[in-house]
Amino acid sequence: MLPRLLALLCLSSLLAACSSTPPAPALATTAKPQPVRVAPEPLPNHLRELSGQLLGVPAAGEAELALLLVDSRDRPVQLLASSHLNGNGAVLPFSLRFSPTSIPAGQRLELRGRVSQAGILTLRLPARSIQPASNQALGALQLVPAP
Repeated sequence: MLPRLLALLCLSSLLAACSSTPPAPALATTAKPQPVRVAPEPLPNHLRELSGQLLGVPAAGEAELALLLVDSRDRPVQLLASSHLNGNGAVLPFSLRFSPTSIPAGQRLELRGRVSQAGILTLRLPARSIQPASNQALGALQLVPAP
């Protein structure tokens, strides 16, 4: 008799637990989840950094930036830093890190850029002279149509 009573008690408590009203659902929020921004790594003392934003990169565009060592005839001699960015139709932030110790005295630095869509050059960044001695925030850089 005791096992039947115990089984009946367990069964009735299980049914009572299942028949209770479910908890009220939490209010649905319509806010979009914010992307997590990771703080940039601190810049080592022996490196310099160029930073800024590219304006006008279309959503399907692939932007390429290059920091070049150029000779007196404006020909590239050496690539010091580069970056590839995928366009999203909005402002694209960039940063290029380089070592100023690898730059010979008297040589010039230039920042150059281009944007291609489906393999076709569509936009370019006019060459911009860079001073190698310090970090530089270049601000917003406007792309122009490629010839």
